[in-house]
Amino acid sequence: MIKHIVCFKLKNGESVDKAVEVLSSMKGNVKTIIDMEVGKDFLHSERSYDIILQVKLKDKLALEEYQNDPYHCSVVKTHMHKVRESSIAIDYEV
Repeated sequence: MIKHIVCFKLKNGESVDKAVEVLSSMKGNVKTIIDMEVGKDFLHSERSYDIILQVKLKDKLALEEYQNDPYHCSVVKTHMHKVRESSIAIDYEV
């Protein structure tokens, strides 16, 4: 099992709710996703990121397929690259 986690810090003025909606839309549209969670930060500290995405995938091949999935690339990545100030990610085996 693979966990893919990404934290996003959005540009000033960008909608956290819209970004959460776009990220959440992968459920049912990206077939390699076993489970996923999207969360919004409520603390808003200096070191906080705005959104966390956690995706569970079967294996490394599924992660590669996820990274190249047409919906993920055309809808999600396109939007998030436009609104993010920065992001960090980790992929690990469970």
